Amino acid sequence: MKKYLLSIFTLIAPILTFAQESTDKGIDQLIDEKFGAATGWFVNAIFYKIPFTDEISIYWVLFPLILGATYFTFYFNFINFKGFWTSINIVRGKYDDLEDRENHKVEISKSKFSDEEDNPDTIRIEGHEGEVSHFQALTAALSATVGLGNIAGVAIAVSIGGAGATFWMIIAGLVGMASKFVECTLGVKYRDIESDGTVYGGPMYYLTKGLKSKGLGGLGKFLAALFAIFVIGGSFGGGNMFQVNQAFQLVENITGGDQSFLHGKGWLFGVVMAVLVGIVIIGGIKKIAKVTDKIVPFMVVIYVAASLFVIIANYDMIGAAFLQIFNGAFSPEGVTGGALGVLVQGFRRAAFSNEAGVGSASIAHSAVKTRYAASEGMVALLEPFIDTVVVCTMTALVLIITGNVTAENASLNDAQAILLTSGAFESVISWFPYVLTIAVVLFAFSTMISWSYYGFQGWAYLFGRTKKMEYAYKLIFCIFVVIGAAASLGSVIGFSDAMIFAMMVPNMIGLVLLAPKVKDELKKYMKAIKELNL
Repeated sequence: MKKYLLSIFTLIAPILTFAQESTDKGIDQLIDEKFGAATGWFVNAIFYKIPFTDEISIYWVLFPLILGATYFTFYFNFINFKGFWTSINIVRGKYDDLEDRENHKVEISKSKFSDEEDNPDTIRIEGHEGEVSHFQALTAALSATVGLGNIAGVAIAVSIGGAGATFWMIIAGLVGMASKFVECTLGVKYRDIESDGTVYGGPMYYLTKGLKSKGLGGLGKFLAALFAIFVIGGSFGGGNMFQVNQAFQLVENITGGDQSFLHGKGWLFGVVMAVLVGIVIIGGIKKIAKVTDKIVPFMVVIYVAASLFVIIANYDMIGAAFLQIFNGAFSPEGVTGGALGVLVQGFRRAAFSNEAGVGSASIAHSAVKTRYAASEGMVALLEPFIDTVVVCTMTALVLIITGNVTAENASLNDAQAILLTSGAFESVISWFPYVLTIAVVLFAFSTMISWSYYGFQGWAYLFGRTKKMEYAYKLIFCIFVVIGAAASLGSVIGFSDAMIFAMMVPNMIGLVLLAPKVKDELKKYMKAIKELNL
């Protein structure tokens, strides 16, 4: 462990040396210019807009996400609604008897088969059926989705699209539950498991194996390689640089803004975060799960509690806020693009926040201990509900109730949006920006460690599963933490959004083609539940 941490410092040292030789302002600007120049062509391609009217153009990537989620909702007979309570019961451990184990919590201990931490039951008893529990897989995936998109992203959506954007975020979250169900079921069904119980899963594997079973092996390999490239880029962008950049924005603001001792020293904040992230991610998915299953519930409870406090403190405005949301969704006033513009803002930000259809979450869910692939698909459909329907909606209500949804805020960038949300809470809870800053840093930290796992899975698929390749990726990931903190948000957000949406293209093709396989898995699991209850 010490050897690899020393390697992190070794690779970061050139950055620190360059920082000392340059002015603080110079290094941040230089990183941003180089980064923006290198990634601009890709961002423009992914976010090409199809013009519909003189006032509005729609990103082409939204169409497969919206249409795919709607298709799965109908194809699986509204599993996102009918399967909701079953999903809750799976997480609670009600159906653990189907897994032939007494306790749904996965204990991690020293394996007699190796010197590394492992779950001995994974090796000896359960035939390599996974590494983490349903709850740990859910929190590991949630830690990568519940985060800054729920804070800054919602502020952007309601600032540009008005209160009505909230309605379409909720709709996007509800239909997105079906997409999450499909991709996470496939993730478990087609995962690879090494002799030591280590799980490798996600779109790379269900695209390769699943499409091969349908006689489309060549297409599957191409789509899998494409996804692997994008998920590596997504882990460096949206799962890393965007997170640390937003966290730094808030930390800098709370410590004095332009007068802060951190002003212009994003790289310094990045170095500290890189070391902390490196300590956790070297331990792998089990170590990540042990961290996220404690941090995520804690963070969500704090944020939701604060949101509820603001909402309840202004209880007389709740009815008007919901009326504003509903009216704004269908008959918006003063919003560019009208109702269509509101819909686009809601769906775009919901997609970036909950990642339904992107395929990333299936990587974390693939590591679950289960004998039924559909059981984890059912657990996964809770993610968009928690992330978008609950957390995003509460953020939107706080912004609406505190009067922060105004035309003047429509031109805000993401850096200003997170401060807008902080200010909205501060107007009711004067000291909350300090708590929010801590929460944001924890949100960013948990998201980064989960996305490092996603990116590593893509890296391992392309370059092999050797220890050398594993630590090469993790060291590069830590370097990108420093870059993300130092670069301006303009470059970071464009690349972050582009990489994550690019993952959707190969993934959604595979989901549609493999949907019948998922239906078979669902029938098998529901039959097992029915027999258990008899």
